[in-house]
Amino acid sequence: MPLTAKELAGRIDHTLLRPEATAADIARLCAEAREHGFHAVCVHGSRVVQAAHLLSDTAVKVAAVVGFPLGATDADAKRFEVEALVDLGAQELDAVLNIGRLRDGDDRYVFRELRDLVEAAEGVPLKVILECAMLTADEKHRACSLVVESGAQFVKTSTGFGPGGATMEDVTLLRSLVGPKIGVKASGGIRTLAAARSMLDAGASRIGSSAGVAILAELKAASASEGRPA
Repeated sequence: MPLTAKELAGRIDHTLLRPEATAADIARLCAEAREHGFHAVCVHGSRVVQAAHLLSDTAVKVAAVVGFPLGATDADAKRFEVEALVDLGAQELDAVLNIGRLRDGDDRYVFRELRDLVEAAEGVPLKVILECAMLTADEKHRACSLVVESGAQFVKTSTGFGPGGATMEDVTLLRSLVGPKIGVKASGGIRTLAAARSMLDAGASRIGSSAGVAILAELKAASASEGRPA
């Protein structure tokens, strides 16, 4: 059975990570999340307090990015960022994997960093961004194994700032590698209802998109044309 607008909204992280976004832009993001019932807003760390205040009386969560968008920050700096964001009110964290270290074959470093971030998060869900467009199939396999072993709760396809966004092939692969107990977040270039549906069908449990409002409007229009409730 097709998802309703409410069900789809509950699987979307409504995202605004443009560096030039203003306080007014964040307020608009939060108002849209409140209106449509998105699972979360996803913002930079300096906007967590504002978003948490604006959404304090709602079920919408505040997600913040860590080591974004390159993932090459020193591991101790990432850990401090996680601790600071949790203290500020972040309820979910999207952290970029150290891609270069993974490609070096330094799995010990990558695992230690991920494990430190999980511990620093103190139970706040951690989504690990792999930036799949930069990785080989073997590197994706190793990354997923390290994420699962670390205790993180999600793997995520992309930052949206890399050379490519989410693909059905990557979502299908990630789902097969992490199994049913770990979340898969598809993010990067998902701007239409068809794209969102394809990612969910491929195994994504969450969608990251800056186009959530447009996606829901498309779903409601399609439902109306078919004579069924949205």
